[in-house]
Amino acid sequence: MKRLPYITLSVIAAAVALIWACRNIGSPVYLSVDKITAGIFLEEERAVLPPGVELRGIYEKGLKLTKDSEGFRNHLYNDAARYCTIAYGHLVKLAPCDGSEPSHFLDGVTEPEGADLLRDDMETAETVVLTAVDVELTDGQYAALCDFVYNVGGGNFRSSTLRKVVNRKAFGEVPFQLRRWVKAGGREFPGLKTRREREIELFFENMTIPRAVPPADMDLTPIDIREGES
Repeated sequence: MKRLPYITLSVIAAAVALIWACRNIGSPVYLSVDKITAGIFLEEERAVLPPGVELRGIYEKGLKLTKDSEGFRNHLYNDAARYCTIAYGHLVKLAPCDGSEPSHFLDGVTEPEGADLLRDDMETAETVVLTAVDVELTDGQYAALCDFVYNVGGGNFRSSTLRKVVNRKAFGEVPFQLRRWVKAGGREFPGLKTRREREIELFFENMTIPRAVPPADMDLTPIDIREGES
C-alpha cells in the first residue's frame, strides 16, 4: 500500500481537529471542584418521621455553618466524584454535568435560590436527627448534628459512637467523637477538620467546650466518611 506523504497526514490531522473544535463551539465547559458530595445524597433509604412529629427547623446560625462549609457556586460544576452539583453542594445528578440538566439550573441560581435548595436538602438531615436522637437538644446541638448528618450521611450517624454518646448525654465525649470523622477516600481533608471544629463550637454554644483528656479506653481512630465506623 502506498504511504501518504508526511505533510498529507499532518493536514488530515489538522482538519480532524478543526472539525472537532467546530462541533464543540458553544458546548458548555463545567468546572471541576475538589469538593466532597454530601453523604446525605448518597443514600437510597431515607428516614421517615413518626406520625405527629414535625421538622424542627435549623436556625440561621446553624445554616450559616453548613453554608460556610459547603461554599456557594451559582453555576453547575462537577465535584470530586464527578457528580453534577450547584449552589451550596446541592446534588443535581450522580453523573457529570453535560448540559442536559433541568433548565432552571443551566443559567445558574441566585444565592437566595441556593439557600432555599439548602433548606430543602437539610430536611433530610433533620429527619435523621429527629428519629435517631432520643434526648432534648439545644438549637446549637441540633444544628451541629444536622450539619454532621448532611456531610457524612444518616446511616453513618445512626451506627456511630457519636450518636451513642449523645443519647447517653455524655456530651463531654462529643468533641472527641466528632474529631474522628476527618477522612474521605482514604485521606484526611483539612476542610473536614475545620468543619468538625465548627460543629463542636456550635454544639457547645454558650457553654464551655470540654477540654478534658479522653478516657483511656476511648477509640480515637480517624474515620472515613465514605466508609463509616467499623
